Amino acid sequence: MPGNRSDVVIAQGGLAPRTSAGISVEERKGIRQRVRLRKPQRVALHSWSFAQLADFIVHKADRAGVPLVFVDPGYASQTCAKCDHVDKHNRVDQGLFICRGCGVLAHADRNAFYNIATRGESVRNAGRESRVPATR
Repeated sequence: MPGNRSDVVIAQGGLAPRTSAGISVEERKGIRQRVRLRKPQRVALHSWSFAQLADFIVHKADRAGVPLVFVDPGYASQTCAKCDHVDKHNRVDQGLFICRGCGVLAHADRNAFYNIATRGESVRNAGRESRVPATR
């Protein structure tokens, strides 16, 4: 059906196989146990299937030929995407990130997004590197 969000994802993924771009997604294991929310938010969270979302992403990426990597999200929101300085005080509030190391100012979610993307790219690049020793 045109206009469906899943069609948009496939259309945008069309360039990825030709440019060696990929998708990096944070692992969502244990999210229900570690997230603290108010009761109305807990109801919404517990009624949503993270496994189903992951299955949809895997299916669409596979269908479009786009590499997909699940990465550990640990400290992504506290790590500076520019200088890699980690400090829990870098995340000033819900939407603001100010690095205590280099002073960069960024939207907190955007900074975390860059960290997730960089981790995924590292994993994809490591998979492309040859593990076979060079012969003379």
